[in-house]
Amino acid sequence: MKTYIKYIPLVALAVTLLACKEQLVEYNPAGSTAQSLFTTPEGIEAGVNGIYTYNRYFYGKEEGQALMEMGTDIWTNAANNGNSGSNGVFPQPSLMTYQGLTTDNVWVKNRMWQQCYAAINLANNVLKYLPNAGVLATRQTQLEGEARFLRAWYYWHLVESFGAIPLQLIPTETIETTATRTPVETVYEQIFQDLQVAVTAIPQTTTDYGRITRPAAEAFLAKVYLTRGKNQEASNYAKKVITGYTYKLLPTYASLWSMTGQQNTEVLWAVNYSTNLAFNAGSNINHTLFLMEYNTQPGMKRDVANGFPNVRYMPTLFLLSLFNEQNDSRYNASFKSAWLANETDATKRPAGMNVGDTAILTTKYPVTAAFRQSKKYRIYDLNDMYKADGTPNDRFHYVSLRKFDDPTRATDATTESSRDAYILRLGEVYLLAAEAQLNLGKKDSAAYYLNEIRTRAAVTGRTTNMRVAAADVTIDFILDERARELAGEQVRWFDLKRTSKLVERVKKYNPDAAPNIQPFHALRPIPQSEIDAVTNKGDFKQNPGY
Repeated sequence: MKTYIKYIPLVALAVTLLACKEQLVEYNPAGSTAQSLFTTPEGIEAGVNGIYTYNRYFYGKEEGQALMEMGTDIWTNAANNGNSGSNGVFPQPSLMTYQGLTTDNVWVKNRMWQQCYAAINLANNVLKYLPNAGVLATRQTQLEGEARFLRAWYYWHLVESFGAIPLQLIPTETIETTATRTPVETVYEQIFQDLQVAVTAIPQTTTDYGRITRPAAEAFLAKVYLTRGKNQEASNYAKKVITGYTYKLLPTYASLWSMTGQQNTEVLWAVNYSTNLAFNAGSNINHTLFLMEYNTQPGMKRDVANGFPNVRYMPTLFLLSLFNEQNDSRYNASFKSAWLANETDATKRPAGMNVGDTAILTTKYPVTAAFRQSKKYRIYDLNDMYKADGTPNDRFHYVSLRKFDDPTRATDATTESSRDAYILRLGEVYLLAAEAQLNLGKKDSAAYYLNEIRTRAAVTGRTTNMRVAAADVTIDFILDERARELAGEQVRWFDLKRTSKLVERVKKYNPDAAPNIQPFHALRPIPQSEIDAVTNKGDFKQNPGY
């Protein structure tokens, strides 16, 4: 049975950091306060569970994909995402193209800023009241480790997104009208301090799937060290995770995405979504976001097996070009190129096409006119989908990411999925180790870790073709490899920022965003409502460029 950490609504306690300008009249019908809730072991346990749930606001969600994966070198706007910088109905076009990215972007504010600070405030409440709540000593140590880890986790998202930010280590229990932006280095000192406590306090294993464990905390610590240029420390922790526990790469890349095998030896930490969708406070919708509009094509109708097409994101031509599918199994495991006719009404299928025959083919290669004329099915080739410079030609029909497909949904109209959203997995830890080793000047070691990943990805009989030589290892090669391995897994924007490659690679590989991106876009805008709310505006200024 799939277990999960229950969603605990603690909205009254998880307030945002800064005050609102409007006068608020508070009504608390239950009379609950932090002092009353956190005086018992049960209250503390509920509080810690509540901190986890804030990941559900962006992992497996459209907002999180827009903030963490889009506006990079590997994704661009599909038809239903809007193709201009206007915020319009959806706020993400400006996040993807950097045109019109303003201080009022609601997803920057409502998801990244407010939810991370709400989670941090809840962690601060737990840490304040934990020592006097009657929790058994051993359990108290574990819960402190989890709360500290999660506080560091959310602070990392904030500091990487916004730079200098307010650092709050005690609960916000009254309205605050001033705020100070703490230097990035100081924020990171606190993140490291919390994580060092966490990796000694958190147990190695858990029976409560979705809860953080020591190896998962160490994997994140490796990423944080790498982000701060502490490459030897990053390498040490990554190697410990790879060799010190029972985690191992799955035999095939495709098996990672099986709905029946989500809890496996490669996943270190995931947002676990229940099969009872009512418990999820909003389920995983990743399966809808990358899917093209297949259901309007001859011979096709929307069904459960083929998915719910929201037509939001499409791959850049660059992303597709990174794969040699003759050698690398990850292309076909990651992307869907062919759709089989499912329309039972023969009058809605082309003449001679039967149910189960190919109805649509999308291909990153050009096809000849003769080939096209010889087929009954609809073809979208390289030139149909993209212009010569890589700008999309057709934003409705394209090679679609299939990693997150969920054929277990109840109906074809069900948009929510019980699929878990992987946050940390062993495949990425190998890539973190490779990057750290490259930064240390050890290309042989970097190639070793890359080849572990590439060997697993090799098409049967093509392992030799997949191996990379030490001389070929560069930071750009590692970023290419991360794209092949991790596309869509909500890490790309942070990857490009960490390696100082965001502007360079977006300009080179994403023609929709290339004209607009500037160096200052390596930070998000501080929400204007937060700046407007404080009285010390001279001390709490907007990021440059916004």
